[in-house]
Amino acid sequence: MNRIKIYHLLIIVGMLTACTSKQPLQVTVYETSASGNKLTEISEFSTSENASEIGLFPDKTYQTITGFGGSFTESSAYLLNRLSKKNRALILDAYFSKKGANYSLTRTHISSCDFSLSNYTYAPIADDLELKHFSIEEDEADLIPMIKEAMMVSEDGFKIIASPWTAPPWMKDNNKYVGGKLVDEHYGTFALFFSKYLDAYKAEGIDIWGLTPVNEPHGNGNNWESMHFSPEEETDFVQNHLGPTLEANGNGATKILGYDQNRAGLKDWVDSMFKDEASSKYFDGTAIHWYESTFDYLPEALQYAHKKAPNKYLIETEGCVDSEIPKWQDDAWYWKKESTDWGWDWAPPQDKHLHPKYAPVNRYARDIIGCLNNWVDGWVDWNMVLDRQGGPNWFKNWCVAPVIVDPDNDEVYFTPLYYTMAHFSKYMRPGAQIIDVKNTDASLMVTAAKNPDGSIAVIIFNEGKKLKTFELSLGDASKSISIQPQAIQTILLTN
Repeated sequence: MNRIKIYHLLIIVGMLTACTSKQPLQVTVYETSASGNKLTEISEFSTSENASEIGLFPDKTYQTITGFGGSFTESSAYLLNRLSKKNRALILDAYFSKKGANYSLTRTHISSCDFSLSNYTYAPIADDLELKHFSIEEDEADLIPMIKEAMMVSEDGFKIIASPWTAPPWMKDNNKYVGGKLVDEHYGTFALFFSKYLDAYKAEGIDIWGLTPVNEPHGNGNNWESMHFSPEEETDFVQNHLGPTLEANGNGATKILGYDQNRAGLKDWVDSMFKDEASSKYFDGTAIHWYESTFDYLPEALQYAHKKAPNKYLIETEGCVDSEIPKWQDDAWYWKKESTDWGWDWAPPQDKHLHPKYAPVNRYARDIIGCLNNWVDGWVDWNMVLDRQGGPNWFKNWCVAPVIVDPDNDEVYFTPLYYTMAHFSKYMRPGAQIIDVKNTDASLMVTAAKNPDGSIAVIIFNEGKKLKTFELSLGDASKSISIQPQAIQTILLTN
């Protein structure tokens, strides 16, 4: 047995033997469960002589949290505009106010994406090399008003990451929205495109915190707006074009996050991006998605990416329950292992094990906790609002969102996914540091963070069908707590 294992064993033994002498730990517990709790405050708990132990060690810290949130898409913004003012305000308050989920990190698309009403680009005029006709007019009806209203609701503010799904078609070798590659002669033009975008949004009063060079550079199967980059091509684009252009045009403070696709490809990408000082200069971090598997969070890939660039951001910029039409007013479905993802039908045989049927809540809770325990510092959901079909989506690529609406009847449904996201976004604030946790029950997933105000948020997920009891300890204080079957808890320790 090595020294690290002995050390951890001694800690656990100490926790088990010392609990009887501990002082009461003051906590507030919020729970969301299959039994019906929705961020409900819980004050009465079951006890057991066989309770497990969860120990908190705030002196040992890991990554600093950037934030949690969802994405502004044209589809979501369009739906909000079809609702009554009352329900529009209800949703934006639920996402961005302090009494709601208090989202702190968001994403949006540059030009159109699959969750747009149609294909469009801000630079439609071919061979307009100086982009004199650049315009964000397409965003003025829906997308920009949604972002601005969210900014008015949010007291703490939030960061925005912006991603193009493709360059304007005339800059690509196939002259199409879907597929193709950026031609060499337009690397500089596309870099200018980003700078124009940042300036145009700034003129609207919207600051963009970060950019990714393109969404899903592997090309997402050439289904909707896409553009291919290899790791070497994107690194060249950022190192020699995008970074210098933003710097020269006064946008050098904008963060550049490379890659922006699934975790299984991380090694090749971070090896290229962070090859040396020159290649790393303009990359502020790495963006990842979960679609390689919404069941396995691939910790080895996350660990590798962190070790390659330990002082850079590692942010999940997109995740959702895809290839499903949302279930309306059916909370139970979100806790059942019935939903599938794209890989259930389309993954090659050797990868089928990565795409089992799995409950939507489980996908979110398992993945976010797994990410936080493996150096990820931000997690961004995809669409904030979709309709009962899982759209609108010009490609008919139906997905699930935490909030589903029926605009024809002006109805709103907050799914259990909304409350799952809020367990993280509301209680783990930007600037929080992930802290060390020792947990004796392997069937419980646990993560914890110390917030800038000194409070500690502990998040526990029990996906099993049995109630679990545990002794939560911090120093010489402890508290006996229980968690319902199929439930997620946030336990808040304040000064």
